Amino acid sequence: MPNIDPDPAMLATRIAGALAGALVSLAYMMPRGTREAMARAVAGIVSGLVFGGPAGVALAQWMGVSHMLSPAETLLTGSAAASMTAWWVLGALARIADRTGRGPRP
Repeated sequence: MPNIDPDPAMLATRIAGALAGALVSLAYMMPRGTREAMARAVAGIVSGLVFGGPAGVALAQWMGVSHMLSPAETLLTGSAAASMTAWWVLGALARIADRTGRGPRP
């Protein structure tokens, strides 16, 4: 049976990309409270870890630079992009929900 353990260097790259995406997003769209910040951070990091590889490959092919990037760079870029996307989507949904009737939580 083949070994399916993740390469530690690639796992570290994936985690670094997910954290970088969440931190960059924090600078652009601040959360309104601790609960929203934790929910968005967890969702951003998890989505960066899960979808980092496919997102990186798709972005590199779409931009036409896949032949110039190493696997680690592709993974780092994809993890950051997936994390940022999740952060922004959850932030936008929270703001839409606040405006459409639920109201802000105290």
